[in-house]
Amino acid sequence: MAVPPASSVPVPRSGGAAVPGPRPDGSAGPEASPPPPGPGASLRSYAPDRPCVTELRLSAFAGHRRAGFPLGPLTLFAGPSGCGKSSALRAYEALARLGGGAPLAEVFRDPGACVPERARPDAQHRRGFRIGCTTDGPEGPVHLDVAVQAEPELRIVGERLTAGGLVLLQTALRDPSRRTVQAAWHTAGSSPVTRAPLPDDRLGTALLPLRVAGKTDGQRQVLAAAEQTVVALRSVFACDPHPDRMRDVVPMGSGRLLPGCDNLADVLWRTRSECCRRHAQLVTAVRAGCAGPVADLLAEPLGDGAVRALLDRGDGVRTELRLLGDGELRYLALALVVLTGPGVLDVDTPREVPDAMRALTVLADGFGRALDARQRDELLRLTARICALGHLRFVGTVSDASWAAGTEGVTVVHLNP
Repeated sequence: MAVPPASSVPVPRSGGAAVPGPRPDGSAGPEASPPPPGPGASLRSYAPDRPCVTELRLSAFAGHRRAGFPLGPLTLFAGPSGCGKSSALRAYEALARLGGGAPLAEVFRDPGACVPERARPDAQHRRGFRIGCTTDGPEGPVHLDVAVQAEPELRIVGERLTAGGLVLLQTALRDPSRRTVQAAWHTAGSSPVTRAPLPDDRLGTALLPLRVAGKTDGQRQVLAAAEQTVVALRSVFACDPHPDRMRDVVPMGSGRLLPGCDNLADVLWRTRSECCRRHAQLVTAVRAGCAGPVADLLAEPLGDGAVRALLDRGDGVRTELRLLGDGELRYLALALVVLTGPGVLDVDTPREVPDAMRALTVLADGFGRALDARQRDELLRLTARICALGHLRFVGTVSDASWAAGTEGVTVVHLNP
């Protein structure tokens, strides 16, 4: 299916406005209500059978207020330092981890940093933040919005899952002395809703498949929307290659690439032997982004159980990767990430869902860092081409995206300081 042309979407960013905390009764109140759909809410997945996130909403998070960001197959957040690019990626990763069932304290280790700086506490000294997203897939657009209390205790105080204008799940903190929220989900049976307590440190949407029987049409609708949301949010790989670590000789291990790409040599040892086609594509990509001739990319085992990576120059000369420049190493690592998949990357995937029914999302803060213009352009073209196939989505940050204008399949979101 054809990929739409690049779009440039200016998004306002507000900082300094006070962010209301939870209502005095402890409930999420209007704070958890989804805002009007942003420009990305109507975007349809290019592969509808693969659930994906089409909009990220930061109603009140770090420096963002009432912000909605459209997400395409390949999205670049662009803007100067301090405009909130990295915090947008942090919010996306946090939603992904919550969707995978991670506890709140593990996802937000410094929750105070997520609260807008000038947010004033309410009468109970509570402050918090609100994030959400829209997923698209077989069930159509499904909206998830979460209100989190960061102070004085970290807890989810409100959550809402909606689709087609119908509230499928809603939770609220009714009794602050209990570590639960009151949940109500759509039933459409003998009673319109089912009510039950859920823990206040987990995403209720991720728990629904364990709580909803699926006996009525309403329950099945709730399950389908929740499963689409969870599948879309999981399978996220947040990577930031560190060239200084990639130069080291590494021990042979699982062959699953770490977020910092420290164990690049170990992964190359695995991928070169397991997938000749993808390895050949990687060599072609490296040839376009590294200086000098490149005939092959090798991993050489050493006698002590370690392995090192080398470039085969094709004339009998082999160059150790530790001798390459930072830009070459970051280019090589990001190309490897784009050309592989969940089986190679160290990513949490819903194993009960077939590969053909889910898409991997890569988050790359500082997409063009240390790359020269040639490497940057080659990597963007490679990423756009892979994203167009439907099984990969990519969200990155850049300070200036003028060079990406006109690249087919790229969505640019401009953030204003």
